[in-house]
Amino acid sequence: MARLGDIVFDCARPAATARFWAAALDGYAVAPYDEAELARLRSLGITSTEDDPTVLVEPAGAGPRLWFQLVPEAKTGKNRVHPDLFTADLHAEVRRLTALGAAVRSSHPDHVVLADPEGNEFCVAFEPTAAS
Repeated sequence: MARLGDIVFDCARPAATARFWAAALDGYAVAPYDEAELARLRSLGITSTEDDPTVLVEPAGAGPRLWFQLVPEAKTGKNRVHPDLFTADLHAEVRRLTALGAAVRSSHPDHVVLADPEGNEFCVAFEPTAAS
């Protein structure tokens, strides 16, 4: 039986997009760069982590890792898969995410569709209750 490992985002600016998602999600952070990884990047001619073509965002506990990888083509069309984020205060969370760089695409009574700075769609919805 397979298990969910990583969720991969294709993007034009992996480091910036990774920072957005690390800030957007509770308990996630951009993986630190150790000397071996910095040496590997330098061997590829990359002198700044801002230019890293693959950036990892890790959960503090359980949960999938998020990989942000550089691709040459621009995003076109709607995502076929998107993350859903849950919150107790929908309006406050939408304000927080837009302050981080997200854009509102559409609003509905129980959820809001947003796009991250790269245009990847995601939803924010009220936290499901045990009765739901």
